[in-house]
Amino acid sequence: MKLDFEKMGGLIPAIVQDNDTNKVLMLGFMNEEAYEKTKETGKVTFFSRTKNRLWMKGETSGNTLQVVNIFADCDNDTLLIKAIPAGPVCHTGSDTCFGEKNAEDIMFFKFLQNFIEQRRQEMPEGSYTTTLFQKGINRMAQKVGEEAVETVIEATNGTDDRLVYESADLIYHLIVLLTSKGLRIEDLARELKSRHKG
Repeated sequence: MKLDFEKMGGLIPAIVQDNDTNKVLMLGFMNEEAYEKTKETGKVTFFSRTKNRLWMKGETSGNTLQVVNIFADCDNDTLLIKAIPAGPVCHTGSDTCFGEKNAEDIMFFKFLQNFIEQRRQEMPEGSYTTTLFQKGINRMAQKVGEEAVETVIEATNGTDDRLVYESADLIYHLIVLLTSKGLRIEDLARELKSRHKG
């Protein structure tokens, strides 16, 4: 992509968005060297206007931003960078530079499925998730059934705490099953959304 660094005197704004939550994390500026360094290292690097030098986000705190994708806007003078943060993004300790909480609890489902997919690819020894993938689709489906029964039992004769516990087991095993079939939890969300009439 051919970027227009001249419009703002050698700098272009770079909006950083969390790849998983879609929250806007921060805004920085890049010169051409910072842009090339970002592409080369896979870590978001800005041009610091106060320090007058390249500055890799997280170079002192360790809270780096791992690049997933970079997009230019229609005028090729602004960047949108999708990244995975290694910790709080703002120097104040906040998740974002805008004071927003980055990950709402519901977004953990997406993170969890990404983690389960990583387990499926790497198959580390000693992992319960690995054993489920090794045992195959029938065992995974059976576990979903078992956890569904336990959830029903807790709903009718148990406590709220145990209902939450068993429901979490059910969701986890369902996500493992979906992952084994090449499906995502977002596919369920889209299906439910399509049925919702408001």
